[in-house]
Amino acid sequence: MAEPVARSPIAPLAPVVVRDGWEVSDRHSSAALTLADCTAMSKLVVRGTGALTVPFGRAERDGGTLVVGSGPGEWTVLGDGSPPVPDGDFVSVIDVTHGRALMRLTGASAASLLAKLCAIDFSERVTPNGAAFRSSVAKLVTDVARDDRDGRPSYLVHCERSSGQYLFDALLDAGAEFGIEPTGCDLR
Repeated sequence: MAEPVARSPIAPLAPVVVRDGWEVSDRHSSAALTLADCTAMSKLVVRGTGALTVPFGRAERDGGTLVVGSGPGEWTVLGDGSPPVPDGDFVSVIDVTHGRALMRLTGASAASLLAKLCAIDFSERVTPNGAAFRSSVAKLVTDVARDDRDGRPSYLVHCERSSGQYLFDALLDAGAEFGIEPTGCDLR
């Protein structure tokens, strides 16, 4: 195995491979509820008045990139590619890839699991696909964006790097009753 240049704060589960310089788990699970460490996914914070068109509290796909309206005049851009920032606007773009842990929770029971750890209403009416918010998850300030995959509910959950392993473990523990299994992340 090639030497990695980057590691997630979340210990990768075997088998471990190096992809794009990151040490990641290549584990595959077909469980109904899965949790993947996606810390290696690119994470950019964009700030500026009118820089992007995704409204606060929403997340929208732009090709392989997910643009999240994470605050007034602030967006988080997750995935490949550079942010679609209009020319001429004064904006700042900060790469926070190595400073934030990111995980993906996918499956029909994902909302029920999150409801155990977070005081948000995860009903389809309140948090449909494309919803985004910042809240306490397992007593930790966390950003959550619903980004369904292949018709299945899926949530991207990210926090400060130093809390990544704690949050990953808390989600696995809370998901035990739902049969959660860790899996590798496809980074899209």
